[in-house]
Amino acid sequence: MRRVEQHKWDCKFFMFGNWNEWYLAQGYGGNATSFVQVRQQRQWQPPQRGWLKCNVDADFHNGETITSRGLCIRYDTGQLIYARGFSSLLLCNLVAKRLEKFRPTIFTQMSMLAIKHEAISLGQGCPNFDGPEFVKEAAIQAIRDGKNQYPRGYGVPDLNVAIAERFKKDTGLIVDPDNEVTVTTGCTEAIAATVLGLINPGDEVILFAPFYDSYNATLSMAGANIKSITLCPPDFAVPIEELKSNISKNTRAILINTPHNPTGKIFTREELNTIASLCIENDVLVFTDEVYDKLAFDMEHISIASLPGMFERTVTMNSLGKSFSLTGWKVGWAIAPPHLTWGLRLAHTFINFSTANPLQCGAVAALRAPDSYFVELKKDYIAKRAILVEGLKSVGFKVFPSNGTFFVLADHTPFGMENDVVFCKYLTKEIGVAAIPSSVFYFNPEEGKNLVRFAFCKDEETIKAAIERMKKKLKK
Repeated sequence: MRRVEQHKWDCKFFMFGNWNEWYLAQGYGGNATSFVQVRQQRQWQPPQRGWLKCNVDADFHNGETITSRGLCIRYDTGQLIYARGFSSLLLCNLVAKRLEKFRPTIFTQMSMLAIKHEAISLGQGCPNFDGPEFVKEAAIQAIRDGKNQYPRGYGVPDLNVAIAERFKKDTGLIVDPDNEVTVTTGCTEAIAATVLGLINPGDEVILFAPFYDSYNATLSMAGANIKSITLCPPDFAVPIEELKSNISKNTRAILINTPHNPTGKIFTREELNTIASLCIENDVLVFTDEVYDKLAFDMEHISIASLPGMFERTVTMNSLGKSFSLTGWKVGWAIAPPHLTWGLRLAHTFINFSTANPLQCGAVAALRAPDSYFVELKKDYIAKRAILVEGLKSVGFKVFPSNGTFFVLADHTPFGMENDVVFCKYLTKEIGVAAIPSSVFYFNPEEGKNLVRFAFCKDEETIKAAIERMKKKLKK
């Protein structure tokens, strides 16, 4: 056994699984490119994206010795390291401390699992049908017209105007396209630019759990002090008294999402009025993610910026992808008064600078679509929702009401599995249907362990086929 004593690292390790099974290890500190001596040098390669496999003999400064066959290091994340046959394990990793608690998104993991097992995916919120031809043709024409270089950093002028026009139509608010509208690369970048541009390390920010996973990650990158308030089934109402006890003069911002992913909840006027009142009273900002605003089915969607006294303290974020089934375009925007736009634009400049020029031109056509487009969109999704909800109930799930988005939460406990992750893996591998475990949307996974999320942004045949698989194979 060769000993490697020259490296003095401060490392910790975590190991999960049984002897001779695959272990997931997370290490802290050190340098994962040099933590092993390789038995056969010809097998060693420089770090690269994907998986790097080698056989190793190694030792570490605290005397722990490892012997392995088939060590696999995943360099695309720098964090996930799999190994077979380790009796003891001490691994280091490259991830910055502010992100070391995170993993590759659950959407990526479940999508890969679905592909591997040829499962019907009702997991990721990605339509399996294409967006409207008139929008795509506008982008294609822009390419032909030579609009292929960097556009103006905060948006192609026509798109900024179209966003302002749509916002006025939806909310009654008049905004300045040049000074209050910023085009971003998807709403995820709008969230990142807003948080990094307006939140300082140590600032207190309130989230409502369950929440879209990028909120937690982005706030962590900004060094925010995050407070989480849980929305509980069956109606996922805002616990007003808990909110009142948590908000204070120390609170910098509240981040809300309505219609809400993953619950399908739409914040009521009463809830929004209460939030607005508390924010005005305590001088708190609101960051509102409204990407599903055109998918509000049973209740009216209200933008909190339209409430009295709120526009001056609100950043409203939205995108093209959900309403036009063009999620891969990643065209989003943030609307805010100039004093807030300044900060988020500074961050945007150094995150992405600009968004694809021809796709912005396509987005202009989309936002100027006739009202009939949005009427038909809502009608179509209501039909898909009905097929999924009734189907899940017939299989044996308890299904919670979804008033918006294209997601439904269901209780999997009638099927007797330990938690949502175990259930979703079983559902994908054995039944051939992929869903998303909801515990990943909570700070405390225990709060979501009974829930799984299904997406109905699929054609009706796909939804029906998934239901049929579950009816035939999934037993209580």
